[in-house]
Amino acid sequence: MAAVRVRQHQQQHVQQPITPPSPQPTIIRRKKTNQKFEKMMLLALVSIIIVLSVLVLNNQAAIQTTSMDIQKIEAEADEIAKQNVDLTVRVSELSTYENIWKKAKELGLTQNEKNVKVVPGE
Repeated sequence: MAAVRVRQHQQQHVQQPITPPSPQPTIIRRKKTNQKFEKMMLLALVSIIIVLSVLVLNNQAAIQTTSMDIQKIEAEADEIAKQNVDLTVRVSELSTYENIWKKAKELGLTQNEKNVKVVPGE
């Protein structure tokens, strides 16, 4: 009997150590109103981002169009400036005394000193 008691006593000591019970993870339940609010806020944020993106793209397109128009107008202004320079050179060539005299002879005009009047002050 003594052997049985020793075995029972040893079996009692061999039992697994007692571990404290692990705490159950707490589950936080959200209210449905918060989820709806968050979804609406996310939808509003995405909508605002999309609208702003479209506005930025629209402005960039308008800027590009305006830049192209400015370049066309500048090219036209340069062409007109060249034409003005050419016409100025032509006027100076045609307004020489020899060219005026030649044109007058072609039209049948003659030089009459009796018909010349002098204007003072100029």
